[in-house]
Amino acid sequence: MTGGPGHDVPPGYRPVDAGGGFIAANGPLYLLHEGKAVKVGFRVEPRHCNPMGVCHGGMLASFCDMLLPLSVHRKSAEVGQRFLPTVSLQLDYLAPVPLGAWVEGECEVLKVTRTMVFAQGLVRADGATAVRCSGVFKIGPKFGDDAR
Repeated sequence: MTGGPGHDVPPGYRPVDAGGGFIAANGPLYLLHEGKAVKVGFRVEPRHCNPMGVCHGGMLASFCDMLLPLSVHRKSAEVGQRFLPTVSLQLDYLAPVPLGAWVEGECEVLKVTRTMVFAQGLVRADGATAVRCSGVFKIGPKFGDDAR
């Protein structure tokens, strides 16, 4: 495993260089390409946890809200260079995620329309399924364009 202090990262994962200050403050996140599959992951730290010592549901929701568009960018040439603001995000929490767990998610692009992207994903903690998520994202401007 690699990474900075407290950030044991499985081999092959590379830091995500996207998302601005939000990912910097809540990550770091890591990305792995395995053939056509894309995985995004992070290590649960104390700052990610609720008072019960497990990863806060809000952190897992934020992770899913980053997992889906980051994966879509790498899987879909149609929207790879476009901002994808969230229209809708649904989650089912299936199991608690303990402090220190390696959390990783994978995404399936269900449909790309002229204006929207539909995606779903599964999140695992140390290999055990922990969250099911799905989202709808608006196809926004190209990165670097003024979004206002």
